[in-house]
Amino acid sequence: MKKTVTAGGNDAGQRVDKFLSKSFPNLPSSMMYKSIRKKDIKINGRRCEISSRLNEGDVLTLFLKEEFFQTEPEAYDFLKAPCRIKVLYEDDNILIVDKKPGLIVHPDENYHFDSLIARIQHYLYDKKEYIPENENSFAPALINRIDRNTGGIVMAAKNAETLRIMNEKVKKREMSKLYLCVVCGSMEKKEDTIEGYLEKNEKQNRVYIKDRPFGSAKIIRTRYRVLNERGGFSLLEVELLTGRTHQIRAHLASIGHPIAGDGKYGKNAVNKKINFPYQALYSYKLEFKFTTDAGPLNYLNGKSFEANDIWFLDEFYDFS
Repeated sequence: MKKTVTAGGNDAGQRVDKFLSKSFPNLPSSMMYKSIRKKDIKINGRRCEISSRLNEGDVLTLFLKEEFFQTEPEAYDFLKAPCRIKVLYEDDNILIVDKKPGLIVHPDENYHFDSLIARIQHYLYDKKEYIPENENSFAPALINRIDRNTGGIVMAAKNAETLRIMNEKVKKREMSKLYLCVVCGSMEKKEDTIEGYLEKNEKQNRVYIKDRPFGSAKIIRTRYRVLNERGGFSLLEVELLTGRTHQIRAHLASIGHPIAGDGKYGKNAVNKKINFPYQALYSYKLEFKFTTDAGPLNYLNGKSFEANDIWFLDEFYDFS
């Protein structure tokens, strides 16, 4: 069977093998590589290499069995999720939302139709900004993520170029992300940068921290500032200087100040007393601090965004 596909704007710059893997998930990698070598897959009528990169408008011709071509789904899974999201900022390239605690960002191994990314895709679909049948290999995607029971700011890319640029900015740490949290006890120092070594246990889905190197642990650095103290608890502003799994929760717990309401790293006796529904941790402020060129996203440099509906603040100020 002969099939032709035209590369769109969101496909430009991709390696042909990556593009084919996303566009035709029923096509085994071994068959794809063999077909490229045998010239059963061509770009603009000419032989291509596995590492060839696509330009917008390139026409791919595939001579493959029909079974390898994915049929269009009758319904999109993301439409099963609500389209309710709290938008902090939006333009043609990026969407910044305030995720409420309890909502998972991506479907996990148990799969859950109602995830943040599904809600975002549903929201953009309703606005006609995301039309799956017009895309070969791209879908709106999250740029960062936070734990299910943590609330706060999450960014999503509306196009492939934004996703590529922002992923690089996250990697280079060219943005500042600040958190608010309520921890048990009074901090010894009102402001400090703490260091440690963190190792993740995948099977247990938790991390372990020590003050010296061990195993495959990686160094972590966390900066905090005490904003207020009430009733044996402290309200902190925290900045992640490294970004590891459960870093804030586990790091503060490792120095004797677990986050209130944290069922994994916290104190059960305290959690039962205050009866918080989630861990009192919120990613509340984001600021772009680009030090390298961001191309079409340079206009974001210097902008900051803040979530103003932090569920645990009223409860904290009621402590006595």
